[in-house]
Amino acid sequence: MDTSAIASAAIGLQASQLQMAAAAKMVKMGAEQEANIAKMVEAAADNANRLANVAAGVGTALDITA
Repeated sequence: MDTSAIASAAIGLQASQLQMAAAAKMVKMGAEQEANIAKMVEAAADNANRLANVAAGVGTALDITA
């Protein structure tokens, strides 16, 4: 093998490693986003359960003028 072939192979390897690192980071970010969305949906359900016990009409005649 000549030196240009070795250099070309090394450059290709570095590019491949960079692509794999970027892909792994994107997958990790996607998984974190899914977990955050699940937490947000769960919190919304908890809030809805708390509001389910409120009497009808509560908060409809609220005067917020100052």
